[in-house]
Amino acid sequence: MNKVGSFLIGALLITAGCSEAPKPIDLVFSPSEDVTLGNQLHDEILANPEEYPLLSEAEHGDAIAYLQGMCDELVASGNLDYSDQFDYKVHIIDADVLNAFAAPGGKMYFYTGLINFLEEEDDLMGVMGHEIAHADRRHSVKQMIQNSGVQWLLSAALGEDPSATEAILAQIAGTGASLKFSRGDESEADSYSVDYLAGTSYRCDGAAIFFQKLDSAGLTSGGPEFLSTHPNPENRVEDIQAKALEIGCDVEYFAPDSYDDFKAMLP
Repeated sequence: MNKVGSFLIGALLITAGCSEAPKPIDLVFSPSEDVTLGNQLHDEILANPEEYPLLSEAEHGDAIAYLQGMCDELVASGNLDYSDQFDYKVHIIDADVLNAFAAPGGKMYFYTGLINFLEEEDDLMGVMGHEIAHADRRHSVKQMIQNSGVQWLLSAALGEDPSATEAILAQIAGTGASLKFSRGDESEADSYSVDYLAGTSYRCDGAAIFFQKLDSAGLTSGGPEFLSTHPNPENRVEDIQAKALEIGCDVEYFAPDSYDDFKAMLP
């Protein structure tokens, strides 16, 4: 393990249980650097329209605005650490792919294939909550610092190493050697998804319902990169439902009719 990774782990141990102390990751890679890195990754996406065919605001502004409204409701839940510092802006990629991903700093990307696969808005909100948690808990940045070091990550954020930016995007988007979140990261993202949805009209276990739909379709093995198989989907459903029961949040479908209208706006 490199020195930065050792420092980060040591700092996490030292500050554990001290809510007033600065977050260790902030001392190594600041939240503003997450945003800068996310902007670099977005520029890379814009430069590769064949691989990442983004829907344009000019032609599909209503659909993007609808999805942004869903995101804004989750960000306003009051459970995010960086809601005032990160740029939680959504984008839609027009490809029949069951995937979504979040860049450092909050930008999120949802494939039309995923949106069309999900029958109810609550299910998409569950996935969105999971992705917001990955960004707000800074899972990808922590993992990349541990794997490659902070200097490598900074070079990408500053645009000094285009190859680093390309590699990071491929990992986060799952188009190359994908970034593997730890068991703890995935469980934490699932748990926070419940917390975020608990403050809305949506069923708070939407992420669990999505897992069940993937399982019913036979897609949990070798499925979407953003839903890792560790821990296995059955355990994750149980854990999400247990969290919902623990905090007593609503598990009945909200299912607004407008979701079908939203999907009809897509290409």
